[in-house]
Amino acid sequence: MATSGQHALRQSHGDEENPAAAVSAAEEKGRPARTNRIASLDIFRGLTVALMILVDGAGGEWPVIGHAPWNGCNLADFVMPFFLFIVGMAIPLSLKEITELLLGHDLLQRMPSRLQAFRRVMVRTLKLLFWGIILQGGYSHAPDNLTYGVDMKQIRWCGILQRIALAYMVVAVLEILIKDAKFEGQQTTGYSIFKLYWWQWFLGVCVIVIYFSVIYGAYVPDWEFTVHNIDSQDNRKVFKVVCGTRGRLDPPCNAVAFVDRQVLGINHMYHHPAWKRTKACTFKSPHEGPLRNDAPAWCQSPFEPEGIVSSISAILSTIIGVHFGHVLVHMKGHLDRLKHWFSIGAALLVLGIVLHFSHAIPLNKQLYSFSYVCVTAGTSGILFCTFYVLVDILGFRNLFLPLEWIGMNAMLVFVMAAEGIFEGFLNGWYYETTNNTLVYWIRKHVFIQVWRSRRVGVLLYVIFAQILFWALVAGVLHRMGIYWKL
Repeated sequence: MATSGQHALRQSHGDEENPAAAVSAAEEKGRPARTNRIASLDIFRGLTVALMILVDGAGGEWPVIGHAPWNGCNLADFVMPFFLFIVGMAIPLSLKEITELLLGHDLLQRMPSRLQAFRRVMVRTLKLLFWGIILQGGYSHAPDNLTYGVDMKQIRWCGILQRIALAYMVVAVLEILIKDAKFEGQQTTGYSIFKLYWWQWFLGVCVIVIYFSVIYGAYVPDWEFTVHNIDSQDNRKVFKVVCGTRGRLDPPCNAVAFVDRQVLGINHMYHHPAWKRTKACTFKSPHEGPLRNDAPAWCQSPFEPEGIVSSISAILSTIIGVHFGHVLVHMKGHLDRLKHWFSIGAALLVLGIVLHFSHAIPLNKQLYSFSYVCVTAGTSGILFCTFYVLVDILGFRNLFLPLEWIGMNAMLVFVMAAEGIFEGFLNGWYYETTNNTLVYWIRKHVFIQVWRSRRVGVLLYVIFAQILFWALVAGVLHRMGIYWKL
C-alpha cells in the first residue's frame, strides 16, 4: 500500500496550476476568480535576490562567495543563471492564456490575443532595459557616492537587467508565435514533451552553434586601450595587447571581449572586471589588491561580463527554464514532474562538471561557457525540485515566507537593496562628513565592533540589516497588496 508521502507525490495541483479551471470553479461557487502562484518559484526567486544582495555586499570580504576571477564557479556566479532559469520557467505560466484564447471557450474571450501578449512582452523588455541602464549604466552612483550622472562617452550599455531583457524577449516572443492551441491541456508522459516543443530546442541548437562559431572561429587581432582611472599612475596611458589568434579562452584574447570591443566600444564596457583579482594581476588574489609590478597590460582594461556573445549563450539558461515550465503545465502528477526535472538537472550538472574537469570547456561565468550553462542550469533544476517538494508537496511554506515575500516583490528589493538605492538615500542625510551616516554607524557600531571582525560584521550586516530587513518590508507590502510589477 502506498504511503501518504507517495500519495502526495502523485497528487496534482489541479486548479492551482490551471487558471481556466480556477475561473470556472470560482464562477460556479459565486466567488471572484483568482490565479494562484507557484510558491516554490516565488521562493526560488526570493533566494536568488537574497543571494545577489549577499554577494554584492559581502563578496569583497569573502571572496569565496564573490565572482570567480576567471575560470571556476563561486556562489555569486550562480545568481545570473538562477534569474534566467526563473524567467524562463515563468514564461509558459504567464503566457498560458494565449493558447486558452485560441480554444474559443466563452469564459476565455477576454484573454489577451497574440498581439496583446507580444505588446506586453515588448513593454516589459523596454522597462528592463530602461532600469538596467539607469542602475548599471553609470548614472546611479549609490550607495556610497552621493552624486549621479554619467559621461555618455563611457556609459555602460550592458548589465544584469539588459541580459535578462534579451533572453526574456527572444524566448517569450518565440513562445507566443509558435505555440498552438492544440498544446493546451495536452498531457505528456516521459520525454514526449521534447517532441511537443521541438522548436524550443532548435533555438537552443542555433544558440550553441552561433556561440561556438564565434568563440572558436573569430580571429582576435592585437588591440589597444586607454586607462581611465584617476587613482592609477597609468591614467590616460595607452597600452597594447598582443593577440593575433583565434580560439583562446584566456582574459586578453578571447573572442567574447573582442566582439564587445568592436560593437559596444571599449569605453562602454565594465571597468572593474573580476579578472583584476587573478593571480596574474595581484598578489592578493582572490582578494582585490594593488596590481603587481609585472602585471600584464590587460589587467587594467575593461571587460563586459554581460556582453553580446555571452548574452547569446545565456539564452540557453532561459530555454532550459522554459522546458521546466512546460513540464509544470503538461505533467499533472508530482512524481512525474520530479522524475523529469531531476533527471534533466542531474544530467546537465554531470555534463558540465565532466566538461570542466576534463579541460574540454572550462567553467567560466565571464564567457558564459557551455559547461557553465550546464552546471548552473542543472543546479537550478535540482534546487527548484527541492523547493517544490518542501513547499508545494509537503507544505513547509511558512519556513520560507521571508524568501517568498522577496520573490513576490523582487524588482523592488533588487533596486532598493541590491542596487543600494535605499542606502544611498539614507547616506544623503549625513552629519558633518559624508562618512558619518546612519548606515555607516549601524554597520560599524552594531555589527563590526560588536563582533570585533570586519569580515564577520559585514556579513551579518548584509544578512540582517539588508536581506532580513527587506524581507520584512516586502512582507508588509504583500499584506497591503503593493507590488512593483514590470
